[in-house]
Amino acid sequence: MDVSYIDSYSYPRLLGPQFPGSPGGFPGSPGGFPGSPGGFPGSPGGQQAPTSPPPAFIPQQQTATPFAVDPGAISLCLFRNTYIWLRNGASFWYFPIFVGPRSVAGFRWNGRFWTIFGIDTRRIVSFTCF
Repeated sequence: MDVSYIDSYSYPRLLGPQFPGSPGGFPGSPGGFPGSPGGFPGSPGGQQAPTSPPPAFIPQQQTATPFAVDPGAISLCLFRNTYIWLRNGASFWYFPIFVGPRSVAGFRWNGRFWTIFGIDTRRIVSFTCF
């Protein structure tokens, strides 16, 4: 399945079969959503969505390089407000809490509140975190 982004409804369902014994899909998490016991893998204490909105400004986009979408590079932005620019021209505030080999999971600001969101790192042109 080619997925350019995964919405908040689909993400836990797509991960479910990969983690046996965890009904919601996330290890140790009965409900499968951040904030329930266990939360996202690797997150301290079951990381929940940020409690405040992101900064009120949109940062200037940096020159994109192949390194910009490397999981090692974006992992430096874990648990920080991060602005992401995608290949399709979309951009948004993001709060990453998990970085996999080719994807990032966290919370996306929709203008009113944070929603769970996962994305393939190959879809990211550039990012900057604060």
